[in-house]
Amino acid sequence: MSENALALTALLGLAFIIPIILIVVSNFLGGRSYSDNNSAGKWSTYEAGIMQTIGTADDRVSIKFYLTAILFIIFDVEAVFLYPWAVNFKQLGLVGLIEMFVFLAILGAGFVYIWKKGALKWD
Repeated sequence: MSENALALTALLGLAFIIPIILIVVSNFLGGRSYSDNNSAGKWSTYEAGIMQTIGTADDRVSIKFYLTAILFIIFDVEAVFLYPWAVNFKQLGLVGLIEMFVFLAILGAGFVYIWKKGALKWD
């Protein structure tokens, strides 16, 4: 058996065995409490909190929540792109600076567009 095949077999064996060991150990150490399974607190929405819920989980949620989440993710990912540029700023020179200004201009244009469309209004 070649070294690569042996290494692959060992890796697959570990990938199969380690999760099984972890599941068995967690069940052994954690255990289950069957006596408290039917208590009212266990089935409440906020098991350890003090908030009272209104409605059920099947209620409709306003699309504004989803739109806000999507906009947050978009602008958050764009901010992540700024970090590697800032780290390599001196190496990129003037060309990198111009490219980042173009990138920020496109991002700013998108921000102005969603602002004008009223996507940021919460009323």
